[in-house]
Amino acid sequence: MAKTAETTEVRREITIDASPETIWSFLVDPEKAVQWMGSTAELDPRPGGLYRVAVAGTHIARGEFVELEPPRRLVHTWGWEPEEDKAMSSVPPGSSTIEIELEPVGDSTIVRFVHRDLPSAESAASHTHGWDHYLPRLVAVASGSDPGRDPWLTQPPR
Repeated sequence: MAKTAETTEVRREITIDASPETIWSFLVDPEKAVQWMGSTAELDPRPGGLYRVAVAGTHIARGEFVELEPPRRLVHTWGWEPEEDKAMSSVPPGSSTIEIELEPVGDSTIVRFVHRDLPSAESAASHTHGWDHYLPRLVAVASGSDPGRDPWLTQPPR
């Protein structure tokens, strides 16, 4: 009997006291993106354009933009450039997908975040830990607060 591949996902819904346009800019503008995640970002926000962010220390996420409906919906692929960490190498560049939907509600925006196509429960747990670190930083910066220097830039998570 053939074994089927296990895939899992991370889902989060958060509310940010900012407009979809403000939040969108922190998702596609490299200078703004690194205020909440990573030390460098190469972002070419168009279908087929590069998504590449040095996330924590030497961990580099890479994929490509798939769908962009400014400022409401963003889809890009995601994975890790090769490195020694086996948990990271189980998700190669472009092998998983991130979907972000922004819905205005009064002066705030509901952000629906899904990271799907992760290969295992272990990978989903690792990415859940990461997104639970970074999404609050997005909330802070998009609502006008300074989230401070990301501690994972000098002490990457284990």
